[in-house]
Amino acid sequence: MASGCLLLCEILLSIILPPLGVCLRYGCCTVEVFICLVLTILGYLPGIIYALYAIICINPDRDVDRYEALA
Repeated sequence: MASGCLLLCEILLSIILPPLGVCLRYGCCTVEVFICLVLTILGYLPGIIYALYAIICINPDRDVDRYEALA
C-alpha cells in the first residue's frame, strides 16, 4: 500500500500529465499506461479521469496473488 504522500504526488502528477502518474504507479510498459495515453490523446479530461481511477481504485498488486496461486 502506498503512503499518503506518495499517493498525493501521484494524484497531482496525474492531473498535470495523466500518463506520468499512472507510469509511476504501474511502470512504463503496462496496459494501464497505454490506455491512459490513448485516452489523453483523444481528450485530456478522459485521460485524467482514467488516471485517477487507475491510481485510486485499481490495486497494482492484483496479478501477483493470482500468479502465486497458480504455481
